[in-house]
Amino acid sequence: MQTINCYICGSYLRTIRKNTMKKVLLTLGLIAACFGLYAQDATESGPQMKFETPVIDYGTIEHKADGQREFVFTNTGDAPLIISNARGSCGCTVPTWPKEPIAPGATGKIGVKYDTNRIGKFTKTITLTTNTVQKNKILTIKGEILKPAEAPHAPSKPKKSPIEVN
Repeated sequence: MQTINCYICGSYLRTIRKNTMKKVLLTLGLIAACFGLYAQDATESGPQMKFETPVIDYGTIEHKADGQREFVFTNTGDAPLIISNARGSCGCTVPTWPKEPIAPGATGKIGVKYDTNRIGKFTKTITLTTNTVQKNKILTIKGEILKPAEAPHAPSKPKKSPIEVN
């Protein structure tokens, strides 16, 4: 009888191991499928923006220098790209953007003018509202504006003493 009980117990344990292995394999399969679906989301169709650089560094510039710069981008997607709005983080940063749709494969420019009357280091952002999957794209400008050099004082006339007569 003991042999039969061990055989039944052994058979039972093998059944449990098979069921556990099936559950483990099923769970791993579901995880792999989820990663596969996530990877497909990254390659969605539609318009996509690829910038040459999302940050423009003005470097160190003179007071009242030209504050105009441009961000260049390409529509790498398969549908027209529409930029519905561009907003600077403050009134000193004024963006301009193309109002017409950008065809797939075409390039465009986002212009930005920074008010260089302000002295010191700066970092400002431009937020684009688009029809891409991300909806918003943030661009950054940064730099430093030097304090203007003080004009040399003109020599003043020496004061005449009260004794001096012309």
